[in-house]
Amino acid sequence: MTTYIPSLTLPDIVFKHPAAAILLPVVAGTAIGYSTRPKETQQTYLALRQPPLRPPPQVFGPVWTALYGAMGYAAYRAYTTGLHSVDGRKLALAQHGATLYTIQLALNLIWMPLFFRMKRPIEATVDIVALTGVVGYLTYIWGQVDEVAGWTLVPYLGWLGFATYLSAGTGYLNNWNFEGKEKLQGDGADTKFVNEKSQ
Repeated sequence: MTTYIPSLTLPDIVFKHPAAAILLPVVAGTAIGYSTRPKETQQTYLALRQPPLRPPPQVFGPVWTALYGAMGYAAYRAYTTGLHSVDGRKLALAQHGATLYTIQLALNLIWMPLFFRMKRPIEATVDIVALTGVVGYLTYIWGQVDEVAGWTLVPYLGWLGFATYLSAGTGYLNNWNFEGKEKLQGDGADTKFVNEKSQ
């Protein structure tokens, strides 16, 4: 069983107010997406050898926005249900889940910089495997507090399974090294990504 650790948990206000709970992951995810330069991220994505079933890059933004909103709603619902429950076990599970939720959000937000900015596919894959495990456990924990909250996390968990496959598959197909996927043009001010399908 996990433990409620206040120092590793987002403030109560984030969980108690639906707008704050939903907007925090959406805004944080969007900020990370834009900080990793979307155009370059798409170019890198298209340049890498990838396993079958990779979606087009335009799919990720809408999917992640929906999943961030759903995880925020699940957080609000599970936490407030636990706080208002007369069952002490549900309160403890809601609080334990809040710590897990905070940890999973941090793991989620560092994946993109690891994979695209730092070009560290091994570390990114370890991160997403850990993230999937934490979200699986969180789904179980919060599902005991509020069934709707648990089910609301299921699409996120399913997408993470698929994303883990893409992360590990892309790392493997590129020999766990993304550094050779760029070629500098001219004075080096512009970066051209190599599309390996054309080679």
